[in-house]
Amino acid sequence: MSRLATSASTAADAEGAPVGRRRVVAIATVLAAMAMAVLDAGMANVALPSLARAFELPPSDAILVITAYQTGLVMALLPLGALGERYGHRRIFRVSVAVFGTASAVAALAPDFLWLVAARFIQGTGAAGIMAVGMALLRFTVANGQLGRAIGWNALNVALASAAAPSLATLILAAVDWRWLFAVSSLIAIGTLIGARSLPATLRSRAPLDLGSIGLSACMFATLIAAAQTATADLRTAMILLAVALLALGLLIHREAPKAAPLFPVDLLRSESFRLSAIASICAFAAQTAGLVALPFRLQQQLHQTPLATGLCLTAWPLSVAFAAAIAGRLADRASTAWLGGAGLAAGLAGCAVATQAAAVAPAVALAGFGFGLFQTPNNRNLFLSAPPRRSGAAGGLQGTARVTGQAAGALMMTLLLGQFALEPALTLGFAAAAAFALAAGVVSLRRIQLTAKDVGAF
Repeated sequence: MSRLATSASTAADAEGAPVGRRRVVAIATVLAAMAMAVLDAGMANVALPSLARAFELPPSDAILVITAYQTGLVMALLPLGALGERYGHRRIFRVSVAVFGTASAVAALAPDFLWLVAARFIQGTGAAGIMAVGMALLRFTVANGQLGRAIGWNALNVALASAAAPSLATLILAAVDWRWLFAVSSLIAIGTLIGARSLPATLRSRAPLDLGSIGLSACMFATLIAAAQTATADLRTAMILLAVALLALGLLIHREAPKAAPLFPVDLLRSESFRLSAIASICAFAAQTAGLVALPFRLQQQLHQTPLATGLCLTAWPLSVAFAAAIAGRLADRASTAWLGGAGLAAGLAGCAVATQAAAVAPAVALAGFGFGLFQTPNNRNLFLSAPPRRSGAAGGLQGTARVTGQAAGALMMTLLLGQFALEPALTLGFAAAAAFALAAGVVSLRRIQLTAKDVGAF
C-alpha cells in the first residue's frame, strides 16, 4: 500500500532519519517555517490600525486581513495533510513554503485592499501545508524515542515567535512601511526553501485523491467560519450556516469512513488514545483563547492598566509556554504523557481561577501559560504516536484542525459573552468558562491512564 520515496541525500541512519549536519538543518528548516507562519500572523494583528489608515477603512473591514488568513488555514489543513501522504511530506512542505512566500510578496506589493485580502487567504493555505506536514517531517527527522523532545522544540519555537511578533511588528512599523511586514516573511521563505533540501523522504500512499471529499471538507470549514463571524450580528443566518457545515461533515464522514486512508481521519479517531488527545487539544486551546481574549479587557478596563503594561503582562503567557515546553520536551519521552498533561492543565486551571484576583493577574498569567505549555508537548506526542507513520500527514492535519477549532470556540464564546452581558459579569463568566474547558481537557487527558498499551501506536 505504500512505497518509500527516493531521497536525494544518503546521510541517514538505520531508521531512515537524517544524521549529523543534515539532521540539524532539517530540524531548523521545519522550525523556521513554523516560526514564519506564527510571526506573520502575529505581526498582521498588530498592523491592523496601520492597514485601516493606509486603505482608509473602518477597523471592522481591516479585520478581513485576519479572517482571510484563518479561512485559508482551516480549509486547507486536512486536504494538505492528505496530499502530504499521497505525494510526500517533503514535496508538500516545499510547495507550501513557496506558496506562502509568494503570497507574502504579493501582499507586500498589493495595490489595493482586495489584493491584500486575497494574498492573505493564499498565505493561509501555505501556512496550513506547513503546519499539516511540518510535525510529520519532524517525526521522520528525529530518532526513535525523541519525538517528545522534537515537539518540545517546536512548542518552544512557536511560543517565542508568538512573544516576539508584537515587538518585531512595532519596530518595523516605527521604521518603515507596513508592506515590510510581509516582505520579511517572503525573505524567510526563501531561506527555508534552501534548507528544505535536507528534509527526509517519507512514505507515500497510492490512494487516489477524492476531489469530492476535498470540496466537502472546504465547505464544512468555510461555513463554520462564516457562522462564527455572523453569530453576534445575525443569529438566524449563523444557525443556517452551522446546519450546512454539519451536513457537509456528515456527508464527508459517510464518504470517507470505508476508506483505508480517509481525508477526514475516521480511522485514526477510532483509536481512543488519538481521539482523547484531539478532544483534550480542542478544550485546552478553547480555554487558552478565552483567557487571552478576556485578559486585555480585565487589565485595561477593570484594573486601568496602560496598553504597555497590558502588553508586558500578556507576554508572560508565551514566555511561560516556552519555558514549560523546554522542560516538557525532555520529560515527554520518559514520563507518562497523561500525567504530564493532567498536571499542566491543573496549573492552567489554577491560573484561570487566580486571574480574577486583582493583585495576582501577572502571576496567574505566567502560571496558566506554564500549565498549557506543559500540556501541549506530551499531548501532541501522544497524538502522533497513536497514528501509524504512514498516517502522519493526517495526524498533523487533525492536530492543526483541533488547535484552530479550539481557538475559534474560545474566541466565539468570549464574543457572545461580551455581546450579551455587561463587562464585569462577561469577564467573570469568561474566566469561569476557560477554567471549565481546562478542567475538561485535564479529565480527558487523565482518562488515557486507563487505556491499555496496545491502543497506543508505535513507530
